[in-house]
Amino acid sequence: MQRSGDNESSLSWPGAGRHLSEPPAVLRELAAAAGVRFNGDAPWDIRVHDQRVYRRILGQGSLGFGEAYMDGMWDCDRLDELFHRLLSIDVDERLAGWARLRLFGEVVRHCLFNLQTSQRAFQVGERHYDIGNDVFQAMLDPTMSYSCAYWHNAADLEQAQRDKLDLICRKLELRPGERLLEIGCGWGSLARFAVEFYGVEVVGLTVSKEQQQLARARCADLPVRIELMDYRDLSGQFDKVVSVGMFEHVGQKNYPAYFDIARRALRDDGLFLLHTIGSHITTAHTDPWIDRYIFPNGKLPSARELATVLEGRFIIEDWHNFGPDYDRTLMAWRDNFDQAWPRLSTHYDERFRRMWRYYLSSCAGFFRARQGQLWQLVLSKRGRHAVYHSVR
Repeated sequence: MQRSGDNESSLSWPGAGRHLSEPPAVLRELAAAAGVRFNGDAPWDIRVHDQRVYRRILGQGSLGFGEAYMDGMWDCDRLDELFHRLLSIDVDERLAGWARLRLFGEVVRHCLFNLQTSQRAFQVGERHYDIGNDVFQAMLDPTMSYSCAYWHNAADLEQAQRDKLDLICRKLELRPGERLLEIGCGWGSLARFAVEFYGVEVVGLTVSKEQQQLARARCADLPVRIELMDYRDLSGQFDKVVSVGMFEHVGQKNYPAYFDIARRALRDDGLFLLHTIGSHITTAHTDPWIDRYIFPNGKLPSARELATVLEGRFIIEDWHNFGPDYDRTLMAWRDNFDQAWPRLSTHYDERFRRMWRYYLSSCAGFFRARQGQLWQLVLSKRGRHAVYHSVR
């Protein structure tokens, strides 16, 4: 994994130019507002090992905070709860003022450039989904579902994921013999489930070579075709269309093209289910640490952005939010990852372990603080005349 240097900022703040044994007042006050202390004894408190961490936080915001953790400059027993507390007071926005130049650069980058062009579409596959199937097989449930589970009636992760897959199939009103297009098919979990339990045929698209290889193996001898393909290269029509956990990689500049392509692919009487993480507010940038280390070029949609781009393209038949379920899903993944680490450690270093735990824990806190939402939208064309009945 990439190792960053200290990247200490030249921004002026109280105590700059020397290493402090105590954090600057602005950091103490922000932490206190969230019920967090530096070097306190609560499980969500921040234990500082290197005083340079303060400069990195003030100079680089969330990027510096995350990189400092990866470098072992601070620790916390309950990262998930730390982020729940910090994000509940929008500390990311408050810190943005100190790292305004870097934040401005992120906003400009997203506004002026299309970070999700067809030429860049495979970057997230290469840098995230292709890191190693062993990590995902250890972390995920046996279905290999890498998206929010549905915990309404489930007691464990595997059942919650199977319930999510069944929920999707029921919302799509799948019927035997139908052709289902899956934009972003992962390791084939939904394709396999839909064929086995609903008798459909599936074409799945992925931008990950590792996903394609394993998905093909898991769906061997089933009427499933897994293609290494950007959605913009799609052709043909399907009875139903589904996209689970892929829309976060589309980018707002490509929303119109994405939905136009999905609309052309869907038969007039069909249904399209979109399963995506959403942001509680509309933003012009993404978290820089997540962008650099986890999901390059990603961007979470807001409800306003979705409603605007869907107008005139699709009818919104149903909009279901079960964001709190993602908190529980991420914590289950983190527990699985921790249990598997002794065998994974022969192939991955300590910095990777800290990066991955930071990723899972911070995202759990993101959903627990309700900044993050999980939406399933059922969409149709105006040509569909059947009455849609919502499924939960």
